[in-house]
Formats: sequence, structure tokens, C-alpha cells
Amino acid sequence: MADPLTAADVDRVAALAQLELTDDERRTFVGQLNEILGYAQQIQTLDTTGVEATSHVLAGHSADRADELRPSLLITEALEDAPDAAPEAGLFRVPRVIGTTE
Repeated sequence: MADPLTAADVDRVAALAQLELTDDERRTFVGQLNEILGYAQQIQTLDTTGVEATSHVLAGHSADRADELRPSLLITEALEDAPDAAPEAGLFRVPRVIGTTE
């Protein structure tokens, strides 16, 4: 069995998700996540020899549709109401969320 998760592990995940946790929430999540991971490890020990792999939960049912070319918004129309657009580049500006130092 792998090492159990710690409060520091939960803090790292919470920081990635930009969540602030109380001490009670942190303790709760440490316990819950360790239970989930323990269950996943238990399932991994099952012998699945001879069990056919499933590629899709809807195997045998076709939910696919043909690709159809359809009109969409013009770039200028899409950028008209954007709060911080870069029309010259045809792009939306969004706040940086990966690699921030906060």
C-alpha cells in the first residue's frame, strides 16, 4: 500500500485548484481521499484474467453522429463583448492561472 496522503498533500492539491480550506475541511479531505485511494488499491489487486476489456460504457449503442460543417460566429462578433479582447490578434485575453506565484 502506498503512503497515505497528508495534510500537506491536500494543501498542494487545494492550491492547484485555488481553494482555501479550513482545518476541518483539510482533515475531512485527508480522510476521504485516503479512503478512496485505499479502495482503488484494493480493486487493483483483483484478478481480471479473462475479463474482456470494455472500451466504452455504451458499448453496442451508437451515440455517434456524422460531422457536419456548420456556420459559427465570426471572430469579430465573438470578440465584440469580450472584456479584454485582442482584436488585432483575433484572441481573448484571459488571466494566467498556471505558473502563478500566488
